[in-house]
Amino acid sequence: MATFGTRLFTLFRGQYIGRDEFGNTYYQERRARKGVKARRWVVYKGMAEPTKVPPHWHGWLHYTSNQVPLQGKPSKNYDWQKEHLPNATGTKARYVPQGHISKGGKRATSSADYVAWKPE
Repeated sequence: MATFGTRLFTLFRGQYIGRDEFGNTYYQERRARKGVKARRWVVYKGMAEPTKVPPHWHGWLHYTSNQVPLQGKPSKNYDWQKEHLPNATGTKARYVPQGHISKGGKRATSSADYVAWKPE
């Protein structure tokens, strides 16, 4: 959900470019200032979740490509690509490695473990 300021800026200065499969809408500044690239931005559908920007739209946003991605083009191009998962940081679904205090705090020893020096 965009802030009030972003909505006003989009209303007065934004030119609608397209929409992705997540419902995010993309805009570009109608008239760029002299000698400066036109600003590009995204208005997220729902909560602002930057990981929901598909790769082809990310490239357009960051001027990697000036070609506007096709509407409805799926972001999954290869069999090895996985579906989008929202950022789980700060939730119970977060990644917790073995040895973390939330998993008992014990991990297997390794050859890189610290060994205190003892004088002989």
